[in-house]
This record gives sequence, C-alpha cells and structure tokens, in this order.
Amino acid sequence: MPEERRKAELKISGMHCASCALNIEKALQGRDDVYEARVNLAAETATVEYDPTRATLADLERTVGDAGFEVVRNEVTVRVGGMVCASCAQVIEISLTDLEGVYEARVNLATENVRVVYNPALVTISDIRAAVEDAGYQYLGLEEEVSEDVEARMREEDLRDKFRRFAVGFAVSIPLFFYMLFGMPGMGALPVSVNLVMLVITLPVFVYVSAPIFKAAAAALRNRALTMDVMYAMGIGVAYGASLLGTFNIVLTPAFNFFETAVMLASFLTLGRYLEARAKGRTSDAIKKLIGLRPKTATVIRDGREVEVPIEDVVVGDVILVRPGEKVPVDGLVVGGESSVNEAMITGEPIPADKREGDGVVGGTLNVNGVLRVRAEKIGKDMVLSQIIRLVRDAQGSKPPVERIADVAVSYFIPVVLAIATVAFLVWYLVLDATLLFALTVLISILVVACPCALGLATPTAVTVGIGRGAELGVLIRNGEALEISEKLTAVIFDKTGTLTRGKPDVTDIVPAGMGEGRLLSLAAAVEKNSQHPLAEAVVRRAESAGVSVPASERFTTFGGRGVSAVVEGEEVLIGNQPFLDEYRIGVPPEAESRIAALQDEGKTAVLVAAAGRFAGILAIADTLKPTTKAAIADLKKIGLTVTMITGDNPRTANAIAREVGIEDVHAGVLPQEKAREVRALQERGEVVAFVGDGINDAPALAQADVGIAIGSGTDVAIESGDIVLIRDDLVDAVAAIELSRKVMSRIKQNLFWAFAYNSALIPLAAGVLYPFFGITFRPEFGALAMALSSVTVVSLSLLLKTYIPPVKRGMMSEVDARGS
Repeated sequence: MPEERRKAELKISGMHCASCALNIEKALQGRDDVYEARVNLAAETATVEYDPTRATLADLERTVGDAGFEVVRNEVTVRVGGMVCASCAQVIEISLTDLEGVYEARVNLATENVRVVYNPALVTISDIRAAVEDAGYQYLGLEEEVSEDVEARMREEDLRDKFRRFAVGFAVSIPLFFYMLFGMPGMGALPVSVNLVMLVITLPVFVYVSAPIFKAAAAALRNRALTMDVMYAMGIGVAYGASLLGTFNIVLTPAFNFFETAVMLASFLTLGRYLEARAKGRTSDAIKKLIGLRPKTATVIRDGREVEVPIEDVVVGDVILVRPGEKVPVDGLVVGGESSVNEAMITGEPIPADKREGDGVVGGTLNVNGVLRVRAEKIGKDMVLSQIIRLVRDAQGSKPPVERIADVAVSYFIPVVLAIATVAFLVWYLVLDATLLFALTVLISILVVACPCALGLATPTAVTVGIGRGAELGVLIRNGEALEISEKLTAVIFDKTGTLTRGKPDVTDIVPAGMGEGRLLSLAAAVEKNSQHPLAEAVVRRAESAGVSVPASERFTTFGGRGVSAVVEGEEVLIGNQPFLDEYRIGVPPEAESRIAALQDEGKTAVLVAAAGRFAGILAIADTLKPTTKAAIADLKKIGLTVTMITGDNPRTANAIAREVGIEDVHAGVLPQEKAREVRALQERGEVVAFVGDGINDAPALAQADVGIAIGSGTDVAIESGDIVLIRDDLVDAVAAIELSRKVMSRIKQNLFWAFAYNSALIPLAAGVLYPFFGITFRPEFGALAMALSSVTVVSLSLLLKTYIPPVKRGMMSEVDARGS
C-alpha cells in the first residue's frame, strides 16, 4: 500500500537565528510521521511533508510549541443562522474542528457567530462554509475578517513589546553606566552599599527586559537544544548572578558589580531583535503586494440584478460586472463591453491592453475606462495571480546549496563558542593570573558578542528579497537552487519557433508585378479569407492591418499541397507555389524567379499570385522574430555566454534566422524528443546549460538542462518543466533572470563574508587577545551592540535587492518612467 503524504505550511513566530530554524527542523524531522521539514528563517515559515493518517496539523503545531516557538494562525468570524441552543453550538464546533487544518472553533450563541482559527494553506472560507451547511445550519457570511492582517498585527504587537522593553532597559542602565564610569557626589554617604541600591533599582527592570530571553532559553533546554537564547541567558545571567553574589559577599566581593552591564546587555539584545524583526518584516513585501492585488468583493449579475458578493462566493460561470477603476476579480472571458485593462502586474507592460468580447482577462488587473462583463473561468487557487503567489512563496522557502555552508557553520557554532568562552576564562584566570573580575568579563563578552544570526539570515533574506524582486520584474524563479546554478551558466540554448520567433507566420515582403501593392494584397486576401491555413491567415492579417478593402470571392477551391483559387470581381485568382502556376501555363518572369530564390535564402516562403491568367506578384511569408530577440542574444554574449539554437525546422530557414539574430551554432531538423539529447551533449562537454523554450514540446529539454527557462504566456505561469518562468513573452527577461541570479548570489556571498567577518574579528577581541599587547578590552555592552549590528547589516544588504534593476532592463525602465512622467 503506497504511503500517503500531505504538505502543510506553518507560519512560525519567535525565531531569531539559524539555530532556531535548525532546532525546529530537527524537532519536526524527529517525528516518525514526518517525511521532510524545511524552515525558511527569512519568511518565518516551516514547510512540512507528513503522513496524515498518523499525524494531524495540531500534532505538528504541538511539536513546534514544545520546541519553544509559536505557530501563527489565521482567524475569521462567521455569522451562522439557525442556532437555538448549546447543543447546536457543539455540533457546529465539532463539524468545523473535524476539518484538517482547523485548530479551534468557538461559537457565541448570543451573537450567532463562530470564531474559527485555521491554517489557510489547508482550509479555505469555502470549506468552512460547506462544513456549516453540512451540519444543517445557515452560513450568513463573514462578520469580521482578520485573516489577511493578523500577521501584520502580530508583528506590530511584537515590535511594540520589544520597543518598550529595550526603552525601559536603556532608561535605567545608561544613567547607571555613567555613574559607574564617573561616580556621583553623595553616594558614599548612603547607609547601605552601592551594590544594594543598584540591585533594588535594576532587579524589576532586569526581570522585565530579559524575561523573553530566559523563557526562550528554558524552552530550548527542555528540548535539549542549544540556541542563542541559551548563550544570551548564560551571558546576562552570569553578569547578574555574579553581581548578586558580590553584593552579599557570597564567594565573590562587592567589586563584582555588573548590574548595569546585565541590564544594558539585555537591552542591547532586545534592541538587536527589534531592528532585525523590523528589517525581516520587509523581506516579503513582494508577496504582500501580490496578495494586495486580490479584490475582496465582486459585482455578480444574478437573475438580472447586480449583487455584490465576497470574492469567495464567485463560482465558475458567474458573469461579473467590472466598472472603470475596479480590479478584475477572477480570471475570465469578456462577454460584453469594451475597455482598456492595465495588465502591468502580470506582463510588466505599462500600456493598457484593449479588451473586447472574446478576449481573456486576468484577476487582479485594473479596468481603466470602460464597463466589462466577464464570465468567470478560473477562481481561487486556479487563478494566475494565485499561481504566481504560490510559486513565489515556494521559491522563497527553498534553500540553494550555498546555504548548506551556513547550516554546517551554525551547527558547530554554539558549541565552539561555548568552548572558546570556557577556555578563555580558564586561561585568563588560571594561567595568566588575571583577576576573577577580568576573567568573568571576558566570559560574558564572548557569550554576547558571538552570534550565528547573521550567518542564518545571510542566504534566506537575499533569496526571499531577490525572488520577490524577480516576481515584480516578471521573472518567476521557482527555487533557490536555480539562482545558484544560473550564476554558473556557460551556455544558453534557444528553441526557435515561439521562442526566438513569434510562432506564427507574417507577410514580410510584397513584390507586385503589373499592379500596385494594395491591389495585390487585396486580391490575395479575398481568396485566402476562405482558408484556415496559417499562411492564408497571415495574408488576411496583413490586409487588415494595412487597411485595404477585401472584395468578395466565389467558387473557392483548394488544390492540396499546391495552392488555392477563387473568382474575385469576375477574374480567376490563383495563389500557390511555382509548379501550381506552371499547371495553368502562367509564366514567371526571370527577375521574379531570382527574387524568389533570394527570399528563400532568407528562410521565407514565397507565395505566388496570378490574376486573369497573368503573373501578379509574390507574397513572402515567414515566422518573424520577436522585437527584442536580437538585443537579448547580443546581451547574453556580452555577459560571456555562448548561444546555440535548436529547431525542428529545415536547415535553410534555421540558418537564415540564426544569421539575422547573430547565432553561429545551429542544430536544425531536431525532433522535440531529441532536443534533450543535444542539451546532454553540451553538458558532457563540461558546459552548464540553460534551455529557453515555450514549455510545451520543449519539456524534455527544459527538464534536462541545468536551468530550464520557460516562456510564460501571461495566463499560464505554472509551467512545471521550467526552473524559471518568464511571465512576459520577452527574451530580454531571460537575460534579466540570469543577471538577477548573479546579483542575488553575489549578495549572498557578501552577506556570508560579513557574517563570518563579524564573528572572526570580534570573538578573539572579546577573548582579550589584544589586551597583553595594547591593553585593549571589549566591554560586554559593546559586544551586544556589535551582535545586533551584524544581523542588521546582513538584512539591510539583502533589502538593497528590492531596488535592483538588471542592467538589460535599465534603459527600458527609464523609458517607462519617462513615459509615465
């Protein structure tokens, strides 16, 4: 019997450093019903894959709680009708709590509502509604929805609490610090010792400021885990404990007065966490912006009336009215009205797209100037916007291989620091005959200055911000590993049709003979409008775009593989290849034959036209290049990558396209299943390969490549084969994806350097290595400040990625800005 697996995402609060994340992973993976657990410190989430037949979400939450952390829950209040007694309330509570993912359901019979606490990754409002109705009661709607802002509110509350604690701590410790440095007149005349006075002043403040640290440390120790909270608790605990012993002359003398130091240390540690929490709160702004694009209500036409309903109540097939200035609520099809729709959030294109009956629209885009009637085609998690949010969230939670460096370092960090602190204390006190006071100061300084937080934040913050920035630029990077490999790319392979080219033929040249261009195009379109052939459609499109009048035709006939004919305005018009015209004894002039050969050398299909028994001209048709193809290929070469084209087309056409865009290495006549073999051949020669394709017949090659870059269509972003998905049909974004990857990896390396540099420089300084030579010591208070600055430095460097614009897009972004202004 195959094992059953389910994936859940838990939002976790209380993590401060990489060791916290590792401890949560260890606790979850220690369960025999959990297959995999992965924690993203920057996003503060844990993704858990588990066996639902042996564990519930509540069990996983308890495991996280036992590890000393809290799971953030979403909350909603639902109005319920039909309840008359306490047993009704009990039935509803049981019905809701039976849903996998609902933590708590509490009914208030007097107000007829039920408060539901749930995991939105597993339970939707629709599921809650169904549970209420299945229990035999009426779902009346949402009374007060707090699910979307609960996380922000909790974060603000946490920040306020930290601010209050460190503010109180500094208000007391700073005056005491200056007293210890410079003294104060009259203090010597006090009837009690200065230590006792400082004890009375600092004890309530110390307890208030340091309580969260000791609480977290106790939880860690209960779970037999070493975290930074344990080290911090040891540092400030030793400082305050030594001061207590000195105050009452127990083992130590009154000279051991660290009261103000202990309070200042706790305050600095809290300040560091406050700054870190504020900075980390900004790393997922891209996700928040995407979520903010989702409308909360929709105006649905039901029984001929306009009814405003919550977005959760919209079902497939509903006709929705979208007025000017409103966001399109769901993905759908325009069934009435005309308007311009700003799709910049999906395509990045600042110019609104015209929409009329039959056109598709995407949920979250902005209706600009007309009223549209839209039939809902995709709702909820099936919407493009929901897919984008899911892809970005999954990617932000992934770990690139470079993060293993930090993970390994963090796993050894705390034991090594504890060993260094102990050895330094013993060496100074027992070997170098320093005073106990000095040795204790060294011990405390090492414990508070050492911090793996910066190491733990170095990679996930950069990945989270970088992938979020990519989403804003129209580049969806599906995992952190794709970032790291993209930085190492040496070669890029392109599919031709639909990737380098538009994927549909267009008329490129009109060569008339004995008549004007407009007349030739008019006659040809009159015949071809009867055909469904792609070449015929290209002729009709060109006539429409040129604005020529297309007369009626009759007696349309198709001659398989050779051409077509019809009577237009009393004249028989023939369209086809040269053998087709030869059958009708219509000669092609020598100058036309040479022009046909030249067009064919350029990879174009020459379509010949004859009217009233005479040769009338040539229409050249080809699959044209996308506007940015040439620039993208040039930019890839500029950044040192070799470029190859693989296509199933014939060598003559393939080489013509390759010459036009500047690609020298061409593989033509390659079947879709053989493209992966060509990719593998390059890899075997030592190349790190990216394959760029349209994600349909290129799936094997996209999967074989080190990095698969799939061209998205704007409405089909969840292309499973690609590691990177380009939302827009623009190859410049492929270059931007590689440049962004290089930038993110560069920032990760900078972060790791600074994280290691802080600890490498400050731990020896705190241990007193400079004291014998220069008399320099490192006060514990400054150590705590340096610790805070290390984390803030790393997070701030990552946040700089929020404004990064890939070089290939800088000119385009400037042009958009100029157009907007």
